[in-house]
Amino acid sequence: MSALDLVYVDDQIIVLNKASGLLSVPGRGEDKQDCLITRAQQEWPDALTVHRLDMATSGLVVMARGPEIQRVLSQAFALREVHKTYEAIVAGLPNVSETWHDIQLPLIIDWPNRPRSKVDWEQGKPSHTQWRVKCHLPLDHATRVELKPITGRTHQLRLHMMAIGHAILGDALYGSPEEIAKAPRLLLHARELQLKHPVTAKWMAFESSVPF
Repeated sequence: MSALDLVYVDDQIIVLNKASGLLSVPGRGEDKQDCLITRAQQEWPDALTVHRLDMATSGLVVMARGPEIQRVLSQAFALREVHKTYEAIVAGLPNVSETWHDIQLPLIIDWPNRPRSKVDWEQGKPSHTQWRVKCHLPLDHATRVELKPITGRTHQLRLHMMAIGHAILGDALYGSPEEIAKAPRLLLHARELQLKHPVTAKWMAFESSVPF
């Protein structure tokens, strides 16, 4: 079991940098018990999950120390008072201005094809992402983008970018064989996290360097 990549810790919160390929919480089966929260609880027994990243996604995760802090942070996420910025490399060269753009699509779990989700205009729940081009990578026919999820649906960023024709490279669930082959992992990283401290109410900002 590898060491934790600690970004910040105090008596109320823990901020960790999750590696790609590591589960946020335990999955089903003995082989899926090693995960970020289990590792964190070996170091801080009072650590509790507040939110999660997909197994294939890397980057910043905040945990609560104790159930009262977990309640406060969970409410902050529910009220969209926690701000996250992701960075990704996507297929193609979007011909758009370098300002923020909106994607709003109704998403639902695709039960026969779990763990996939899908766009469903009749039963899907609203989802909203803001995105912008950071730089084009013409030699790779790819683009580095920044993504801000306003809502937090399952696989939201991956589905949204695929839906506009620019799937995230290395996405084994939603990418084409060519897009999957272009990267050894999903090129999606939770780069920035901003939140109010659950006790002091002071704004805190954390940043993690992008590993691709």
